[in-house]
Amino acid sequence: MTMNQLKWLSYATCLIMFLALLGGAIVTKTGSGLECGNEWPLCHGKLVPAYTLGSMIEYTHRLFSGLAGLLSLASAVAFWRYARKRRDLRVYSILTLLFVVVQAGMGALAVVKSQSAAVMALHMGFSLIAFASALMLALGTKRMQDAGEHDNRVTRVPVSPVFRNLTWITALYSYIVVYIGAYVSHTSSQGGCFGWPLCNGEWVPELSGGVGIVFMHRIAAMLLFVMTAVLGHLAFWKHKDHPELRTLGVCAVLLCLMQVLSGAAVVYTLYNERLYIFAALAHILLIAGLFGVLCYMSVRVWQLGRSEK
Repeated sequence: MTMNQLKWLSYATCLIMFLALLGGAIVTKTGSGLECGNEWPLCHGKLVPAYTLGSMIEYTHRLFSGLAGLLSLASAVAFWRYARKRRDLRVYSILTLLFVVVQAGMGALAVVKSQSAAVMALHMGFSLIAFASALMLALGTKRMQDAGEHDNRVTRVPVSPVFRNLTWITALYSYIVVYIGAYVSHTSSQGGCFGWPLCNGEWVPELSGGVGIVFMHRIAAMLLFVMTAVLGHLAFWKHKDHPELRTLGVCAVLLCLMQVLSGAAVVYTLYNERLYIFAALAHILLIAGLFGVLCYMSVRVWQLGRSEK
């Protein structure tokens, strides 16, 4: 396969993984997870279920997840065979395949046997890692083709250890914030805090039950925004020799800001079913994009750091 073909394969994998992630979010927010009963991969004993909105939502998500698995397998085989000089791209493709399989398995188990909210939050987390891996594969392939690279050598000035470590910490912490947010959804705690930015009219409410879970998520999200803002500032003003890092830093700040605002929209549309689903989906997809950007930044600063040696 040519590099151009590999690039478009990576794009297709990323797009379908995104749609699978979106479908999973729709299933969760509409409560359609068991619309096919406790059966998998069939739906009420049929390969193609009878038409109901809930069953079609769940079954469409299964189809996109299956397609994501097939494309992930195709990408892993193609990059392993035709991109032997790019170990990073091969790793991204393997990670995408691995976490697609893991999240699909967890989704099947959740259908067959009821799982705890903590386990279901992990299902969302693994789906996010699969999408981030697919996004890194697409971005890495595009970068290689655009730059005409055929190896991992980095010619630019290396980044500082402080910036590199902050990038890694922010990426890891963003995953923790995602997990807490998924836990909020799977414990049905969204209504724990009325109003935004105050929680039930207080800066620090009584931390019990759903209120404590939502408030913890808000504090975690606020800290993530501060960390991302600092990271974006350092990327834009302190690393002018790295246009790619500056662009990624700006994207990270904008995505995090929009994610915070979408969180406020979730609160104010909680009791409006028509608007709530759009706000909730935007909230999930924005954090997915932010996590993917931070993961790619983490890899790039590691690659740049290697040039110091």
